[in-house]
Amino acid sequence: MNQPFISLPTLPLTDPIEIFLIVLLIILCAPILNKIKIPHIIGLILAGMILGPHGLNILDYDKSFELFGKVGILYIMFQAGLEIDLVTFKQNKTSGIIFGIFTFIIPMIIGSVCNKYLLNVSWTEAILIASMYASHTLIAYPIVSRMGIVKNKSISITIAGTIITVTASLIVLAVVIATTKGTMSVGYWIKFILSTITFSIIVFLILPKISKFFLQKLSTGTSQYIFVLTIIFIASLFAQWAGLEGILGAFFAGLILNRLIPNISPLMNRIEFVGNAIFIPFFLIGIGMIINLRAFVTDLHSIWVAIIMTIIAIVTKWIPAKMTQITSHLSKDEGNLIFGLSAAQAAATLAAAMIGYQIGLINSAVLNGTVVMILLTCTISSVVTEHASRKIAISEAKRDINRQKVGIPKVLIPISNPQTMPLLIDISNLIKPKEERNSLFALQIHQNNYTETSAKLMDKAMKIASATENVLEPIVKSDFNVANCIVETANEKGISDIVIGIHQKANIVDTFLGSTTTSLINSTFNQNLIISSTKKPLNSLHRVVVAVPNNAENEAGFTLWFDRIYNICVQLSIKALFFTNELTKKTIEQLCDNYEFTNVEFRELSAWEDFLIITKEINKHDALAVITARKSTISYNSLFDKIPHYLNKYFSETNFLIIYPKQDIKEDINTEAYNPLKIS
Repeated sequence: MNQPFISLPTLPLTDPIEIFLIVLLIILCAPILNKIKIPHIIGLILAGMILGPHGLNILDYDKSFELFGKVGILYIMFQAGLEIDLVTFKQNKTSGIIFGIFTFIIPMIIGSVCNKYLLNVSWTEAILIASMYASHTLIAYPIVSRMGIVKNKSISITIAGTIITVTASLIVLAVVIATTKGTMSVGYWIKFILSTITFSIIVFLILPKISKFFLQKLSTGTSQYIFVLTIIFIASLFAQWAGLEGILGAFFAGLILNRLIPNISPLMNRIEFVGNAIFIPFFLIGIGMIINLRAFVTDLHSIWVAIIMTIIAIVTKWIPAKMTQITSHLSKDEGNLIFGLSAAQAAATLAAAMIGYQIGLINSAVLNGTVVMILLTCTISSVVTEHASRKIAISEAKRDINRQKVGIPKVLIPISNPQTMPLLIDISNLIKPKEERNSLFALQIHQNNYTETSAKLMDKAMKIASATENVLEPIVKSDFNVANCIVETANEKGISDIVIGIHQKANIVDTFLGSTTTSLINSTFNQNLIISSTKKPLNSLHRVVVAVPNNAENEAGFTLWFDRIYNICVQLSIKALFFTNELTKKTIEQLCDNYEFTNVEFRELSAWEDFLIITKEINKHDALAVITARKSTISYNSLFDKIPHYLNKYFSETNFLIIYPKQDIKEDINTEAYNPLKIS
């Protein structure tokens, strides 16, 4: 008999190429559902349900889905810890603890009673099922990450509460299992406490030091990313050995790497890309594949159990969210966002259900009801989170009036030195908002022919920018007057900021700033001129110390440079310490209120003669930003001429920025402040 030219595949698929192709098509098509107001997360779950073993049986829930699914939930928790604003997290830790207590105690009490009398189960089984209501999975976290609102205080509160309730739920699970098996004893608790202490020492004391060392030593992006994955799984493994859940270890791994990986960096971009493209979708598809709707056709009792469990789970998560909204003085949308994020039951819930079923504590009806509850709660969680996130994002955009005043940033980076070019691009990324992807311009000036070396330098600059999903526009010009060419280009392109490196002295008689930089200072009235010197890795910084002169608030570029300092602090999750006089301090405080910038401190600097008091405050993990001024401007002080000497002598090992704010030329020439003799 002749063999057919093409053999039809048997179901479920077993060829890795075919399986992976189907998964890629699911991931590719899922976002289409956004057009009909269905979050693509639901699309991935539905696809798994339809194509999985309980649907069309095209895909089997094999070891690959189990492996990638496990990595996916770890990745979600890791990203939650990595992207959270630690400052906001600390400021809202009390509210987070309160929410954690609410969202654990309320489901446990209401759930246990309802389970006992509505599902007619034993108290032990009722408590186990209630612990499943109490735990939740941040399955909708990618939605808030995509909306760019991860720094909202409601997110910090939810994450803090998640850690508390998941930990408590897992402890309840462990106690129930130990009680059922008859292994509960004093020795069990001693072992649990000692293992938890060991886990805490390793994760919070040892891993941060190892991470800081390696991330500063590893230069290639691939090595850094593999190291990050290693830390995730080390922390997760130690959590499991301690009798906790791996997702807790993954979250703590995100926290310890939070300061070491800037939001705007190639490494962060790789972490987000791989997680959102592969690991997290695999987890969501796997969730759908375990759902067996056919079981309900033949078992009406399972339908009743599923309805009861879902209602209890939703109600007992809605109540804590609304109570937290009231006690923490949050908006309605922020309360809804807390509910949306905490409503989803997935990882810990499924683990508890499977363990309870395997030891004979819960029956098949409860197991099936749990699976349906997972589907419905994940759906509700995604829809509510999407709706609340969009409202909060719009509200934040409308409230951010000052960001609209400073306009869209356009940053010009003159490049010529291969050593300093990557650092200048890093600084340029930090001074602008993360979402502004088309704000960078690289200028290369040659006095003779454009060489192959110059072309390679520009190509490298574009690759560095693209690694952070930024588009860098290359500009190549020929001019013997470098400063004049930079100024002309800045005016042509409507540049808001010019970022240059510190001048390298050619000989003993050369000046600190150099002739080109001096010319730029005297010519760039329409732009912020930022002179950067980077001695240490940016991810090692803990604070920016800003020296602000008297009358700085009267300059045209005051809000502009404040915006840049704010961006740096937000991107690196670090504090700002302003040295300024009392009058200027009030204006800066007003800007901080408008920007909702709370991670700030102030010190008195009543006169520029006292500049060196900063040396007593600054430490090795600080960067210094000196706000200076051009001659004949309101805030200019003749003592600014001593800044180069101070920086060279007292801050030689410190990262610093010298900022010359934008200046209104008309105001310079015509106002009485610059024409005290009123000469016409």
